[in-house]
Amino acid sequence: MKLFTYARPADAEDALHQGAADGARYLGGGTNLVDLMRETIERPGALIDVTGLPGAIEETAGGSLLLGAAARNTAVAEHRAVRTRYPMLARAIMAGASPQIRNMATVAGNLLQRTRCAYFYDHAGSRCNKRVPGQGCDAIEGFNREHAILGASAACVATHPSDMCVALAALDAVVHTRSADGGRTVPLTELHRLPGDHPEIETILQPGELVTAVELPALPLAARSTYRKVRDRASYAFALVSVAAALDTRGGAVRDVRIALGGVATKPWRAWRAEEALRGRPAGAESFRAAAEAELADARPLADNGFKVELAKRTITAVLTELAGGEA
Repeated sequence: MKLFTYARPADAEDALHQGAADGARYLGGGTNLVDLMRETIERPGALIDVTGLPGAIEETAGGSLLLGAAARNTAVAEHRAVRTRYPMLARAIMAGASPQIRNMATVAGNLLQRTRCAYFYDHAGSRCNKRVPGQGCDAIEGFNREHAILGASAACVATHPSDMCVALAALDAVVHTRSADGGRTVPLTELHRLPGDHPEIETILQPGELVTAVELPALPLAARSTYRKVRDRASYAFALVSVAAALDTRGGAVRDVRIALGGVATKPWRAWRAEEALRGRPAGAESFRAAAEAELADARPLADNGFKVELAKRTITAVLTELAGGEA
């Protein structure tokens, strides 16, 4: 492991000052970054420990819920307002990792975790454009059962690993950040970039920019929401397909809906096309399946992951049927 310095800033201003140094990285719970440092994939010159910065979970005057960047995942999942107003988020976090990891991981760290692609981690024997830009991607012609069918490019087919981010994408969450230029807000759906020709650039954040909070807007239909994760084993496995969804019906028709997918794309995937196909349509399995077909129309499976297309369609249909009051 490369030698590095460690600092624990007193406040956000101090964190920004120290985070501006070349090679500096912000450290949350360390459940991803420290692993990558052990593997010598990440080699920061300085770690800025931001776990002492605000991690409160607070309701705003406008009715939204503000999650401090340093809030632990366990605290978010167990918070009464999250469990009652945004149950999909609580369920996504609980499905995401072991209790020990949830107790360490932070909100901001979850947003910024890197892919779990085996070729990304195999720096000794595999080519990876995320790790070494321009090197190539061995996953495309390799074992790619767990890789992306949406949003991929000729440079990268790795999936984004987060469960929490899938729920945040469905909930219209907004990310609050600070930098030397001031503060800004970014919709969660715009935070992560598609790989294109530069998969090593994973978010729109600028160097040294600090995530300070994630805001969940007041969204009444989110109280009727859920998260379903399909994986190879029930204990601590990443999603093959996951669906976060909220549904509002009236008179047997879909009045409003939110859907996001995990395990199938290079970023948390908001299913805009499926949502548009459902509004005003009958709230039944036929409409749900048609919406799923529309969303997966542009899927581009690889040699080993074609099963994800049908699995995603069936999972979307089952989750929406459950929310509509039918059998899932």
